[in-house]
Amino acid sequence: MSESLFDRHRAIDTDTHVTEPPDTWTSRVASKWGDAIPHLERVEGRDVWVMGGKNAGMGPGFVTAAGYDGTFPESRKTFDECPRASWDSKARLALMDEDGVYAQIVYPNAGGFGSGAFLSLEEPELMLACVQAYNDFLLEWCSADPKRLIPVMASPFWDVDAWVAEIERCAALGHKAVLACNQPRAWGHPALFDPQWDRVYAAAQDHALSISFHIGGGSFEEMAGEFDAGGGVKANFARVSSTIFVDNSKQIADVIFGGVCHRFPKLNLVSVESGVGWIGSSLEAMDWQWRNGGVSKEHPEFELLPSEYFERQIYGCFWFEEQSLKAALERFPDNIMWETDYPHPTSMSPGPATPALPPRDYIDRALAGVPDDVAHKVLEGTPSKVYNLD
Repeated sequence: MSESLFDRHRAIDTDTHVTEPPDTWTSRVASKWGDAIPHLERVEGRDVWVMGGKNAGMGPGFVTAAGYDGTFPESRKTFDECPRASWDSKARLALMDEDGVYAQIVYPNAGGFGSGAFLSLEEPELMLACVQAYNDFLLEWCSADPKRLIPVMASPFWDVDAWVAEIERCAALGHKAVLACNQPRAWGHPALFDPQWDRVYAAAQDHALSISFHIGGGSFEEMAGEFDAGGGVKANFARVSSTIFVDNSKQIADVIFGGVCHRFPKLNLVSVESGVGWIGSSLEAMDWQWRNGGVSKEHPEFELLPSEYFERQIYGCFWFEEQSLKAALERFPDNIMWETDYPHPTSMSPGPATPALPPRDYIDRALAGVPDDVAHKVLEGTPSKVYNLD
């Protein structure tokens, strides 16, 4: 048997999720808030997260599909049915050892992929308390091995002062990146390039924390509505899961054309769970429209082309691509990282009903023929740099 790439390189999985235990918030947020505190309720046999008295979206069973014999919307129903590695960090480390994965970057589930679910609480003090409680929980969770489990802080993006303060607090405690809402306009806030956010970008840059734009930062409710849009839930889930990458292409355009990269040249920005096959064509289009539209005449301070800003400080993550991956690596070998999206329905977490491969097998197939120095960048070198890992 030939040697696996995982045997030659420390594989760092740059997008995984924790299935939050039922007491994540009830054990950490002041009891004065009562039932408004995020908690699990069983409704018609299915566990759902309830925040501020409202159903906050998909429960733990829906998002924890690793190893499940079925495809969305078929899913586990209760937290108790979820594999231990999804919610217990020691079990996660054991699974990583089994898969040959050295480290994982860890994102949330219940609070949303841009922290937007906390807005349903409506009370600013409680909203901030819940963000802080999650961030404290995640640090505790990752303390099982802080060199291998890498925390990404949730963000109170609705309050810039609170967000900057939380970046300061979390940086001191050991968080390695900042989860930013990739669709602030969906929540009534300005675009990512608006100067309102500059203090946030400055704080992240000052503390050498990457900014993560995870797909799906809009409303869970709106996304779920797409699944029932007619034509079949499975087809709609596949459609949304395929086209949601476009959202992050737009966000990358926002931070480049809006001058964020120019203003914060040392800030790393990561497009998470958005694939990489589209990056080359998207950046080629941006370069063309930049030149063709005379952007440099309007903004002579922008010294680079969009593709050059991307090369300097923006990164993408892949988990299933093969042919399009090779093209992305040929053009941007220093900007591509690997992920599994464990334990989500679209993840590389093999279940009998899916074509997903175990991480080791997938990487050996997807990176076959790729120069070993490039494979090293993808698996270890680039994520180590982006997240300041030892």
